[in-house]
Amino acid sequence: MQNFTLITLVSGLILSTSTATHAIAAEPDFAHLETIGTSKIVAPADMAVVNVEVSIKAKTATAAKTASDLAVAKFVERLTQAGVSSNLIQSANINLQPQYQYEKDQQNTLIGYSANRRVSVTINNLTKLNDILDTALEQGINRINNIALSSSKVEQYQQQARQAAIKDAQQKASQLAQGFGEVLDGVWKIRYLDQRAVQPIMMRMNAESSHYDVSKSYQQGQVTIQDRVEVTYRLK
Repeated sequence: MQNFTLITLVSGLILSTSTATHAIAAEPDFAHLETIGTSKIVAPADMAVVNVEVSIKAKTATAAKTASDLAVAKFVERLTQAGVSSNLIQSANINLQPQYQYEKDQQNTLIGYSANRRVSVTINNLTKLNDILDTALEQGINRINNIALSSSKVEQYQQQARQAAIKDAQQKASQLAQGFGEVLDGVWKIRYLDQRAVQPIMMRMNAESSHYDVSKSYQQGQVTIQDRVEVTYRLK
């Protein structure tokens, strides 16, 4: 894949969007000042994506599949009864694998089958999180892979972070130019790469874990939104 930089002229302003991390842009042949504006917003989490899994071992493939399908079906039914919309529930395809016993100098012996199915649930109300986790275990789900906290207002926070990064770049440029006795002569180039909100992973456990402890601390979770903009200014 070739690296290249797309340069677009918009109302006298050059916007540069790089398609590769290590793309190299030509240096301007005039006096200039380069700044990097950054920002960070820590916002309260009000939703979560829960990834759970059922892992079943049985003598036959049919028995393993049937047991895993039943656990998932019962869990999804309980979620629907609790008011979770079906479009917020994703059930992955089954993974069915034979299980062998291995002994030295002997032929491998088929001892059964394992069936694994995963279910991903988006929870829009963190106060329901504890009940949903309990429901998962009650219905035969024996592994909770992770809980990723998020915010329903993440786009709003990203816009705020972007504006804060822009302001930071402007302030740095103004202070640097003033400090060196220079005068800014407008923006020559802006380089911006989309940022993603950091979703903290809160938990990983299985049904046999002795450290399974669901508490209200999930409701105090936070999401970090960061942004960054690189700006090149002309100097008079």
